[in-house]
Amino acid sequence: MRTLYFDCHMGAAGDMLTAALLELIPEPEQFVEQFNALGIPGVKMEKKAAEKSGIQGTQVSIKVNGVEEESVDHHHEHAHSHEHHHEHGHHHDHEHHHHDHEHSHDHIHDLHQHRTLADIEHVVRGHLDLPETVQDDVMAVYQLIAEAESHAHGVPVTDIHFHEVGTMDAVADITAFCLLMDRIKPERVLASPIHVGSGQVKCAHGILPVPAPATAYILRDVPIYGGSIEGELCTPTGAALLKHFVDEFGDMPLLKTSAIGYGMGKKDFTATNCVRAMLGESPRKAEDIFELNCNVDDMTAEEIGFAMERLFEGGARDVYTIPVGMKKNRPGTLIHVMCDDSTRERMVELLFRHTTTLGIRCCRMDRYTLSRKIEKIETPYGEVRVKKSTGFGVERSKYEYEDLARIAREQGISLEQAREQIGLE
Repeated sequence: MRTLYFDCHMGAAGDMLTAALLELIPEPEQFVEQFNALGIPGVKMEKKAAEKSGIQGTQVSIKVNGVEEESVDHHHEHAHSHEHHHEHGHHHDHEHHHHDHEHSHDHIHDLHQHRTLADIEHVVRGHLDLPETVQDDVMAVYQLIAEAESHAHGVPVTDIHFHEVGTMDAVADITAFCLLMDRIKPERVLASPIHVGSGQVKCAHGILPVPAPATAYILRDVPIYGGSIEGELCTPTGAALLKHFVDEFGDMPLLKTSAIGYGMGKKDFTATNCVRAMLGESPRKAEDIFELNCNVDDMTAEEIGFAMERLFEGGARDVYTIPVGMKKNRPGTLIHVMCDDSTRERMVELLFRHTTTLGIRCCRMDRYTLSRKIEKIETPYGEVRVKKSTGFGVERSKYEYEDLARIAREQGISLEQAREQIGLE
């Protein structure tokens, strides 16, 4: 299985994550050129070689209208309806901006505009030549950040305004990372527990604990830890990117690596300030699934159908029946329920409640699955979803039945004809 693992022993920031992925692809300079050609307002990405503790890696910097936010000694990444938002790696712990006097007043005014989440979506979906799946990823990540800021400041998401420079900086980091993930196409994404740093962070609201409130909110249900290194190591953008893309957090799995990337931060600490990304093949892990089954010979078809509906509503992975012969030569029905361990007790309760069985058998099984995702395509008949499955050397695609059925009904044609018409486009 094509697996991507992030080692976050020094936290995570958008630019560091992007830099690490750049080292995993061939011709990273070409990617930077293509990225700069997207036309994100005022944005230019630059990459350069960097060294930390004798380790070679890559640094990424983002300039907005020729200005890169400078690092000082504190961080300011919080936003509300009238406040500035900055998000460019944990090495940019800043609150104030220093602009050369040669910049015009108009230029400074432009830099200090504010953008809402709707403005960002307008830029991403309306002006950038990105695959729709990448657009969806970018907005999903930014939604996590906006919701965290909304929760931290107690204002609606629609009232969150982000400072122009910090916003375009973050949009660039997020977009670049999402594009690289789309290019690498890992089947499984894993990450270590995240080192968030320790101590306090200074912002316009005062002195706040590390991790900052927005970061802490995003990292709910994610394993994190502090330590002896003082400072904010994980930023909201880094946290949101990992939260969106990572399937599981924990120790590095058995991995036959094919590429390793080091994304360097700009500050120096007692430990090597980098994010390490490792790409390779890992054994496919069978997931645990439970099969519950029981025999009944005194239920009508309607009663069995009703029970199946309740089991699906309760969270069953699958429910199916098999006709069987039972004692005294009676025809009966064998009811099978497939479920996760988390819903097993609930399934048992529902089986006893909605069937006449007096006993239920349970068996734990290993389950191997293909990786699945849904993509959307535009057709003359409207949007159509396509299910894509990959793994074990297999690639499959299938149009969503409901979308085919809609087209067939509207056009007065068969499902097969609807499938053929879409395939011709």
